[in-house]
Amino acid sequence: MTIAAVVPVWNGREWLERMLASLARQTQPATELIVVDNGSTDGAPELAAARGARVIAMGFNAGFAAAVNRGIRESRSARERSCDSIAVLNSDVELAPDYLEKLVAADAWFATGKLLTPSTDRIDGTFDATCRGGTTWRAGSGREDAPIFDQRRAIASAPFTAALFRAELFERVGLLDERFESYLEDVDFGLRCTSCGLEGVYEPAAIAWHKGSATLGRWHSATVRRIARNQIYLLARHYPTPLLGRWFRPILAAQLLWGGVALRHGAGLAWLRGAMQGLVGARGVRKGGARMNEKVLRRLMQSNESDIRRIQEVTGHDAYWKWYFRLAGGA
Repeated sequence: MTIAAVVPVWNGREWLERMLASLARQTQPATELIVVDNGSTDGAPELAAARGARVIAMGFNAGFAAAVNRGIRESRSARERSCDSIAVLNSDVELAPDYLEKLVAADAWFATGKLLTPSTDRIDGTFDATCRGGTTWRAGSGREDAPIFDQRRAIASAPFTAALFRAELFERVGLLDERFESYLEDVDFGLRCTSCGLEGVYEPAAIAWHKGSATLGRWHSATVRRIARNQIYLLARHYPTPLLGRWFRPILAAQLLWGGVALRHGAGLAWLRGAMQGLVGARGVRKGGARMNEKVLRRLMQSNESDIRRIQEVTGHDAYWKWYFRLAGGA
């Protein structure tokens, strides 16, 4: 098994050092390490080079999607088509020693593990579930770890935080859509995988710790703006026209509720700017792209919303999802 590890980085030298140390301890080691630098100024790329990584300098902050794509393209193994798998790892992740070994054993098109918040028993993330309204929940985020998160299962979308992919998958589905820059580009990728009938695995025996939003912060204006824009991009790119009309109620509910959450965190203006950017750019995102099959998308959303309801019922209801399901109505 050959694994090319691709690590995009933009500052955060301290976190990158921890990540590289954990990667060096893997029982299933990466055969190639590529760090793609988005214009760091704190010595992060120099640290990576000193640790044996091949560092690719983007020269500026081109975004997460562009950095990941560059790493995949530039991988020696990928160029020679001799690489079995590609691991995409955030620079603020620390892996348990058997993390990659567990994901390899999952034997799926893609796989991810249980991500915890450092120094806590709280879930940072598991798998992604997108609702009819176009917003996505990283299932379990912020919850105390519980038995419901110990269930190995098939998934439609894996966060690109710490995931393993068969190299062939990128040939079949394509690379990340760089118009998303950062945030939800992995959800877009998951929807494209679903369109191709390719699914992954959530393997809870694989454990990692993720700082999360270590560079900008969860409610930084740039973060909120991009998420708001990219939620609309997801709708524009993947939803067939009949479903945009049929699901207008859940779409409106999801987007306005998310705007309300942003407002509560002092980022209402950033949300509004992002939503406007999404509406302006939606035609270009939609143009020339193949929408998902209506039956496939309906089935996926039914499954996703069932997962969200089930986890919320077991671990406690977020106000956002409580109100979403009240306002969205039936499928």
